[in-house]
Amino acid sequence: MPKLATPLTDIQVKSAKPRDKPYTLADGGGMYLEVMPTGSKIWRMSYRQANGKNTRLTFGAYPEVSLLDARNKRMDAKKLKAAGNDPAQAKRIEKQNKATANANTFEAVAREWHTNKLDTWQPGTARNILLRLEKDVFPLIGKQPIADIRAPVMLDVLRQIEKRGALEMAKRQGQVCGQIFRYAIAAGKAEIDPVPSLRGALKQTSKGHHAAITPDELPDFLRAFEKIEGRMYTPTRIMFRLMMLTFVRTSELTTTEWSEIDIENEDWVIPWQRMKMGKKKLNPRKVDHHVFLPSQGWELLRELKEHTGNSKHLFPNLRNPSEPATNYGILAAVKRMGYSGKMTGHGFR
Repeated sequence: MPKLATPLTDIQVKSAKPRDKPYTLADGGGMYLEVMPTGSKIWRMSYRQANGKNTRLTFGAYPEVSLLDARNKRMDAKKLKAAGNDPAQAKRIEKQNKATANANTFEAVAREWHTNKLDTWQPGTARNILLRLEKDVFPLIGKQPIADIRAPVMLDVLRQIEKRGALEMAKRQGQVCGQIFRYAIAAGKAEIDPVPSLRGALKQTSKGHHAAITPDELPDFLRAFEKIEGRMYTPTRIMFRLMMLTFVRTSELTTTEWSEIDIENEDWVIPWQRMKMGKKKLNPRKVDHHVFLPSQGWELLRELKEHTGNSKHLFPNLRNPSEPATNYGILAAVKRMGYSGKMTGHGFR
């Protein structure tokens, strides 16, 4: 009778020393430890395929894969073989599926969706959508396979936005993520869209209008702003004050370029392409928008030019100066003032 292999011990595995040539230490059941001249130790398992051909599996390197881990892998392989499956083929399929999942992360699919939609958006819209994803969503679930993301994970992502008082933003991000999931389903990269399941789980926003204070509340609002104004980043402070002096949308202000501002002649023109009404069917005459700004506003722009005049935008993004800032500075200031949920950047209009 052939001599059965004596199971290895942890001490034997740990103390196995390299030799001039590779050698093996058998653990039984076809599994063995291969010790290389370099000192590396690899767990392997030999078995016979259904066609009679001998082959082997690799379970990984010691000590990353312990003796117990290797034995568990051996057990799994034997179960597959007993069920009529080839363990080597199963491993290749698993590896391929894992590679596909890693390639189809939420961020990868979201960027693919974004690129696919570019010709349907205004440049400013496309830029803002991507910036918001990069700010709120990608850091939390960007690296996760989109097919594995379920409702509880998406709920946590949107609640993180809610926590800073940006209820409308949480709602919009949910809508954007829903579009991304539906694109993934159509492309065969996901099977479900978890966003509809969140209906009723998020805080409700006021219907019809963005949160805004009433005229009677304005004096107290201004006093609250003056209390924190001295501690604000200068461009954010100026952005906040300009919002109170104009009727432009937040996105139109944050994406304004210095090329659109003529400080000497005090002339500010927003190209029709950047306006919400810029689409041909809404603005067939392609009329640019001339922004009325009082003298205090021009003084603010002169002060701002000393800080950001060398940048493309009035308010460059701190992380990527070639891109415009977002409205998060305004939202953060509103929250510090105690007006979270009562006032938004759009509410200044």
